[in-house]
Amino acid sequence: MATFAIAGIRFPALQAASLLPSTAPYFRSVHHGERSRASLSSSRAVRRDSSPRWKLLAGNPSYDTESASTTLTSENVPVPDVQVDDPSTSTTTIEDGEAASDDLQAEQESVTSELTLLEEADQEEDQADESDESLETKPRSVPPPGSGQRIYEIDPMLEGHRAHLDYRYSQYKKIREQIDAYEGGLDAFSRGYEKFGFVRCETGITYREWAPGAKVRAALIGDFNNWNPNADVMTKNEFGVWEIFLPNNADGSPPIPHGSRVKIRMDTPSGMKDSIPAWIKFSVQAPGEIPYNGIYYDPPEEEKYVFQHPQPKRPRSVRIYESHVGMSSPEPKINTYANFRDEVLPRIKKLGYNAVQIMAIQEHSYYASFGYHVTNFFAPSSRFGTPDDLKSLIDRAHELGILVLMDIVHSHASNNVLDGLNLFDGTDTHYFHGGSRGYHWMWDSRLFNYGNWEVMRYLISNARWWLDEYKFDGFRFDGVTSMMYTHHGLQVSFTGNYNEYFGFATDVDAVVYLMLVNDLIHGLFPEAVTIGEDVSGMPTFCIPVQDGGVGFDYRLHMAHTYKQKVAEKCVVYAESHDQALVGDKTIAFWLMDKDMYDYMSLDRPSTPKIDRGIALHKMIRLLTMGLGGEGYLNFMGNEFGHAEWIDFPRGDQHLPNGSVVPGNDYSYDKCRRRFDLGDADYLRFRGMQEFDGGMQHLEEKYGFMTSEHQYISRKDEGDKVIIFERGDLVFVFNFHWSNSYFDYRVGCAKAGKYTIALDSDAALFGGFARIDPDSEYFTSEGWYDGRPRSFSIYIPSRTCVVYALSED
Repeated sequence: MATFAIAGIRFPALQAASLLPSTAPYFRSVHHGERSRASLSSSRAVRRDSSPRWKLLAGNPSYDTESASTTLTSENVPVPDVQVDDPSTSTTTIEDGEAASDDLQAEQESVTSELTLLEEADQEEDQADESDESLETKPRSVPPPGSGQRIYEIDPMLEGHRAHLDYRYSQYKKIREQIDAYEGGLDAFSRGYEKFGFVRCETGITYREWAPGAKVRAALIGDFNNWNPNADVMTKNEFGVWEIFLPNNADGSPPIPHGSRVKIRMDTPSGMKDSIPAWIKFSVQAPGEIPYNGIYYDPPEEEKYVFQHPQPKRPRSVRIYESHVGMSSPEPKINTYANFRDEVLPRIKKLGYNAVQIMAIQEHSYYASFGYHVTNFFAPSSRFGTPDDLKSLIDRAHELGILVLMDIVHSHASNNVLDGLNLFDGTDTHYFHGGSRGYHWMWDSRLFNYGNWEVMRYLISNARWWLDEYKFDGFRFDGVTSMMYTHHGLQVSFTGNYNEYFGFATDVDAVVYLMLVNDLIHGLFPEAVTIGEDVSGMPTFCIPVQDGGVGFDYRLHMAHTYKQKVAEKCVVYAESHDQALVGDKTIAFWLMDKDMYDYMSLDRPSTPKIDRGIALHKMIRLLTMGLGGEGYLNFMGNEFGHAEWIDFPRGDQHLPNGSVVPGNDYSYDKCRRRFDLGDADYLRFRGMQEFDGGMQHLEEKYGFMTSEHQYISRKDEGDKVIIFERGDLVFVFNFHWSNSYFDYRVGCAKAGKYTIALDSDAALFGGFARIDPDSEYFTSEGWYDGRPRSFSIYIPSRTCVVYALSED
């Protein structure tokens, strides 16, 4: 039999299997000790759409380190028509010793007791230094809902929208109460992966799948039973959950070998269909094939990766290096987890970033989607290696003291039918809204029904899975604006008027889901970081759920002004991956364009465009970090002014109207990062990279992004000068293209001696070294630019200099 391999696992080539339903099904022994409830989808509208997919496989050995509810309405309350299936009849209740409490009050008292223990542990941590290991032993629980009223104290402008916000919080509290009553609490509810999918025990394997649309028959098929649809027929309970128990083999070995391909075959309203299990933990694509194969991934204990290093504590400010494993090599290829671990992580550490945000982790069949068209939500992408390779990457980052954030996609799902959730059980409304509400026309993807009980279980469990199993340190939630509004933020200009956020266009189900998942994360993983990608500027976004907010730690600051009406922590950036995609350009390429091809070498003269571009590139980034927020993000390669754009390998696209969008002949030339450019000491890229590192280390030393003191003392349009204080630092920017200023007076708060902490014009940073780095500046008393003191400096044109109060 022909085989193919990925990172040490050998898979037999796919055999043809009959699509005919069985007329004499054979029922293998079924485990009946656990029962499930699930809602039934009503709509049967069917739409098929499968995007073209082209993939390569990559693998490396593991790293071994040395060192929904019924609709409620209220008169004059602007809320959308929402529907959450009543969990008393449509949720999954597992009767296996983790049954739901019959007494909701007792359950809440238990949660409150656990919360008290957590608070006491937190107080002890504040009083004494704790080892990292102590974080693993502190009692953790999801705190009960609060009153949800503090948001009106924090932001009085919300009073005019109290009806909407109180309704939103009542929906959240209602679902929390239902989860406590029917699921035993959010903790148990979030461990759906321990009940659904493949669950191994001492005597065999139980496989469960929620597929209410499959009415007649379902069978588990795969390499283990030669794809025989009659061998392992599943049973369906009254709640739409299919189940089968496979006992161990006679010799005690598991009935499904590690690395075996598996699928579920269902007789659905759309016809007979083979699907990759929705809770699959690994999925691969065989060479020459388009669809993916679900893989039963359960290596022997001696082969499983064991984490060696504790997770770092959350820093006061996050400095994030946004990255994509596949395109992280200087070579035109798909890179691996192992290479990223060994080559890129040390680079991130050296630059001074304290967090790496990794895109495209969840399996996605279309590489050019940048990981945003997810097909298998619990499976790490097999393009880059195995699940254990990913674990070794994360462990190495923790060894270096770097947080690992996952770019998680819960905003939409791939349209693919063969290897995704779309039409999984043959119905249009299984995991998604039906009709147009369930389809994102711009992204060509499906939209989740966040009011459905089992969808909530699936997504909340998915977030916990990545934190529990892989030790991720938090998430950047993608596309949150699309989730929170029924218009998805498309063709809408947000002006900051609160009526834009709290009306009929708000998807209350989605907002409540975000509150729930933030509850779960912050309750059980108190060191974890959550960042929401929101372009709208939704008020209450970064206010704790107990106070009535959505609960994120940070907002990814997009498309709106630096500061909100009410201060909420933000992650700012000059450019992310979006600015580097084909059709756009990086900031450096916008500034210098084709001159970058011929004039970046230090052994030949520069040009005015190159000099201007390098200077402004540094100034833009420091201004963003200095004034923007409490966190900073940079997309890999942009720290040294990566030239050109990102263009994933792709073929010609034939549109329905007959036109053709030319591809790039599946080239990887523009789908890589030329780190060699930033490292070369004979190229001008090196200076920009050194300056980026200087920024990170400056923030690490002084912590200015989280300082409460911030004052902008000068914005001079004529001089093109901006001066501001952040903490004990004074930032001076001169954007003038030719004017340099002698004896320029700078206001400041504190008296004493100031020295240069960072100078963009330093020779190390590719500047002209017009300022003596050892210069000292002494303050004079007297008000200037609204500051009680001042000192005089020389500020060259197109430079930014940071002055620090000397400790001498």
